[in-house]
Amino acid sequence: MARLYITIVSVWVWFVLGACLLLWLPVLAVLRVVTAPFDRGRYWIGLLFRQVAVVTSTLNPLWRFRVTGILPENPRHPYVAVSNHESFVDILLMSHLPWEMKWLSKVEILRIPVLGWDMWLAGDVPVQRGTAKSAVKAMRRCREILQQEKVSVMIFPEGTRSPTADLLPFKDGAFRLAIEAGVPILPMVVHGTGTALPKHGWRFGRSNAEVRVLEPIETTGMTVADVPALRERVRTLIAQIRDEMRSCDPAGSVS
Repeated sequence: MARLYITIVSVWVWFVLGACLLLWLPVLAVLRVVTAPFDRGRYWIGLLFRQVAVVTSTLNPLWRFRVTGILPENPRHPYVAVSNHESFVDILLMSHLPWEMKWLSKVEILRIPVLGWDMWLAGDVPVQRGTAKSAVKAMRRCREILQQEKVSVMIFPEGTRSPTADLLPFKDGAFRLAIEAGVPILPMVVHGTGTALPKHGWRFGRSNAEVRVLEPIETTGMTVADVPALRERVRTLIAQIRDEMRSCDPAGSVS
């Protein structure tokens, strides 16, 4: 009986997500035209697009999401936000944050009909894995977003979801970007999303998930030579806070 309930809920939630993506598309397209003269960074379009995730997660009776920590006072102060990566659902959870960020995403996702079109309109940044030229282009675009458009950028420094409970090594890109753009790193920790959508499955699970926003780390005065130390400092901090969150909620571990 429980499996049947989860199956029904999962079908319902996927339907809600698809319907919202479709309904949002013409609205985002119109807003793109209307706001283009005064919102080059597509801040408000992106913020509206993230509400797809908020609506979807709110209508999922299996999930309880919360935002905790130290939220930035000025939503237009740009950061390079970084977080551990447990599940696809991390994106839905972090969309509850009350400010807009442009997401660095695999180009394959932006090629998905409707979802990809919404992401293009919202101004998310595509990158092709394993292609140096694409990575350079993506980082250049991220610097423009941070420095010229004053919008934060979100990057998962692990590069992909960890298949175990352990953090993967962090890549340099996010930390080099923050130093070169002269903006702080904003560390965040997600916990509990691993059970929300088990890897390689389509049925959702029960989840009491949290995203915790930590204090920003300034990069003023740093150079590219400081990237390794900054990277490991942030990774150690995220791992420490994640372990503390797990010790308080052992049922929410990665599945």
